[in-house]
Amino acid sequence: MSLERRISLVTLGVSDVARSTEFYARLGWSKSSASNDNVTFIQLKGVALGLFSRASLAEDAHVEDTPPGFSGVTLAYNVSSEIGVDAVVKFAVSCGAKLVKAPEKVFWGGYSGYVADPDGHLWEIAFNPFFPLDEHGHVVLPD
Repeated sequence: MSLERRISLVTLGVSDVARSTEFYARLGWSKSSASNDNVTFIQLKGVALGLFSRASLAEDAHVEDTPPGFSGVTLAYNVSSEIGVDAVVKFAVSCGAKLVKAPEKVFWGGYSGYVADPDGHLWEIAFNPFFPLDEHGHVVLPD
């Protein structure tokens, strides 16, 4: 048996589902009708984003809910140019994201910056010349 190379859903444990839903709505992302007061689902290209109470998510996973800090998870939003990175970072900040790292050329040959959503989840906004985007904006990784 092997698993298909895909991610179906990324769920973020958030402190306030309504506040986080509003933040992502300001980015222009609409919640699905599958959402309810306890969880928001947002259809993205090729994957769905879930916003769920951090405490409830920890309980569901049977792990301890530790104080906020770096969780070891980042989400990436790739664009097709350095100018695109600058524009997306500026837009995200205007929607309430916190600038964590201003966009800059990075050691691996691309250009990226980091923003955090209201719960501190890190989003890397990146231009990676080695991972082109297809006509739908999906990253195309080499075989």
